[in-house]
Amino acid sequence: MSRRIEIEITSLSGDLATWRAAGAKLPKGVLQASLVPGGPVIGNVYRADIEQYMEGIEVLSVTAPKTASPLDPKNERLEQIAEVKKGPDVVVTYAPKGRGPRRDGDDRDRGARPPSKRPGTRRDAKDGAGAERPARSPRSERPAREPRAEGSADEAPRAARPPRGPRSDRPSEGAPRGERPARPARGERPGRPATGARTERPHGPQQPPLTTIHRNALLATLSPEQLPVAEQLLRGGVPAVRAAVELQNKNAAAQGRPMVEATTIERIAEELRNRTNLALWKDRAAGAIGAGRELRLRDLRAVVTSAKTVTLDDESRVQLKELQASLTARVEHLRTQWTEKLEHAIVAKNVKEALSLVARPPDVSTRLSADAAVRVVALVSESLSSEQDPKTWNDIVELAADTSIRRNVKPLGIPSDESSHAVAVHNAGAIPELAKLLGMRVPPPPPPTRIVRRPPTRRAS
Repeated sequence: MSRRIEIEITSLSGDLATWRAAGAKLPKGVLQASLVPGGPVIGNVYRADIEQYMEGIEVLSVTAPKTASPLDPKNERLEQIAEVKKGPDVVVTYAPKGRGPRRDGDDRDRGARPPSKRPGTRRDAKDGAGAERPARSPRSERPAREPRAEGSADEAPRAARPPRGPRSDRPSEGAPRGERPARPARGERPGRPATGARTERPHGPQQPPLTTIHRNALLATLSPEQLPVAEQLLRGGVPAVRAAVELQNKNAAAQGRPMVEATTIERIAEELRNRTNLALWKDRAAGAIGAGRELRLRDLRAVVTSAKTVTLDDESRVQLKELQASLTARVEHLRTQWTEKLEHAIVAKNVKEALSLVARPPDVSTRLSADAAVRVVALVSESLSSEQDPKTWNDIVELAADTSIRRNVKPLGIPSDESSHAVAVHNAGAIPELAKLLGMRVPPPPPPTRIVRRPPTRRAS
């Protein structure tokens, strides 16, 4: 489907003229000079109908640019006359003082309510439209309400209850009201920060920002026939190029146009694949460098690791060196903190904290030192005695079974509790000394985990 754009003639060569989109930096293609009405002029801007294919852009027709219309030569312009305001823009009405009338009207206090004006009411049907409502008898002449029966929900009849006296905690009329307790200041209330202290919400880790500097620089150096192929490579690699070629050939077959040769496009894609992959990695590296400490450690490691899949140049090697230095510094900082926390837990004899730190090192490559491993094993073995609290003993065994030092732990005893006996039986395979204390056969160590490696395949992009 064709579309219309504005083009600028950049040069002339016989019957051919080179053109570029208005405002662009590089020429986009060539066209026949006969398509331009009046002949092409270098620097002029025309309106052109184009059709874009994988191998380039084809100009279908060229028309003269739009010219500015004369400014109202016949004095036919319509002017908008503003409406003159005669009053104030805002009208303020104050509410009357007092509580206002009753909801059911003031006629109850002043006298009888006037008769209803609606036809067909019960009063009109009985007494006529002009009949007045009979006066209500005084409250003192009404018959007394009968007391409730003795089987009701109240223990005694209402009439037999003694009159209520004044409440002791309610002040009498005229007596001064007791002073309220002093309200605590806003910063002193429980659960609230002090005045002036602003609690900042923790921000989650951010994804590495993506830049387009290197991709745009690459696209600016390509020829018109390479540009659409490179754009598809940047979007989804070689599979995206094949899908675009298949879709274009399908549309061309439906419209009766010549189809594109897929082998030529794939050859161009293979030539541009390394350059596009390098431009993508440079943009990722630039975004990671710009993010700094806000970037997650796993995202930084992923950018550094992906450098092995591209062919680096001088600029990318400088970026990789900076990223590797940042990754090493952050990992060393985490290892130092982890070592300090582990040392503090061992000195304080906090067995659970020490086992939790051993089970979750800051990095996959971090290993527990031999000295620290011996100290942790001695601390855990000393804590697993028969005099230990059963719940604490169970928690320590569960934590020790998830660490790398589990087979070196030697418990001193098992508490005389059914839950502790069940935990010991369950973890006897991970901690062999538990099997000896239970009189069981020591199970063999678990087999090594085998990683099934897939055969190497050719990368699609």
